[in-house]
Amino acid sequence: MTKLLSVAPAPHIRSKKTTNLIMLDVIIALLPVVVASGILFGLNALVLIAVSVAGCVLSEYLWCRLMKKPQCVQDLSAVVTGILIALNVPASLPIWQVLFGDVVAIIIVKQLFGGIGYNFVNPALAARVVMGLSFPASMTSYTYPAGTLEGMSGATPLSSIDALSNATPEAATHLGKYADLFSLFIGRHGGVLGETCALAILIGGIYLIIRGIIKPIIPLSFLATTFLLHYAFGSIAPLHAILSGGILLGAVFMATDYTTSPYTDKGKLVFGVGCGILTAVIRTYTNTHEGVTYSILIMNLLVPYINKLTRKKPYGGAAK
Repeated sequence: MTKLLSVAPAPHIRSKKTTNLIMLDVIIALLPVVVASGILFGLNALVLIAVSVAGCVLSEYLWCRLMKKPQCVQDLSAVVTGILIALNVPASLPIWQVLFGDVVAIIIVKQLFGGIGYNFVNPALAARVVMGLSFPASMTSYTYPAGTLEGMSGATPLSSIDALSNATPEAATHLGKYADLFSLFIGRHGGVLGETCALAILIGGIYLIIRGIIKPIIPLSFLATTFLLHYAFGSIAPLHAILSGGILLGAVFMATDYTTSPYTDKGKLVFGVGCGILTAVIRTYTNTHEGVTYSILIMNLLVPYINKLTRKKPYGGAAK
């Protein structure tokens, strides 16, 4: 009997993890954040998330139909993008503006560059920037949980107000005023849907690490660098800098995106440190109080160079 040698290109390592399973794990990890946003900001928050998911899935489906490409909505990546977009907007944002962000993320940032695995920046963060430039008033009308008034030293009960516009705690720190750490940790303060409850984000991050979906290199190096630089600059209390703003959400769920982050461990460390440096510098020396989005997007653009400089030399390869 003739035996045929099967020849196939690398890589030859097989894994049971499919795109669907990876995205499903990310969705599960995001559930504590989704639940927390519903508890803190009410039913409207959940409606925004549901609409954003539907908008992303529908955009991807219609684009594939229009371009006669194989349908890819079943890989659940559009669902993840929809959740992340909603978690990056205030609870008061009009629904049509969220849908605008969905179209930008899925069609312009993702599909026009080839679909999943080919986008050069994080789609959800790119959509946040576009929405911020297009709708600055509504994107900066931060609300805070019903029944609380975000005082600079804590939460004061309110009886008749469901949500008020206010600066985020991170912005307030630039004025030398601080919300108490416990309020920041459990999310009783103003901000976008997904960045307020640090506890929920940490639960999701631990789940992803345990499941092997992400390595802790990027989140830890990102947070540690930001902490140390804020301590060195002295402009913002380091713990307040970590617990306020979008740094935890960005470090855990968006800086770790497979497509737009380095694939080597050394590269991940460089990427995380770079994000931390840019975040601290933008927060301290510019008029933009929240530098997480821009820091991650800038580092996304540098990923090809980071990969090239940190990749391992092939076994037996000659030194250059």
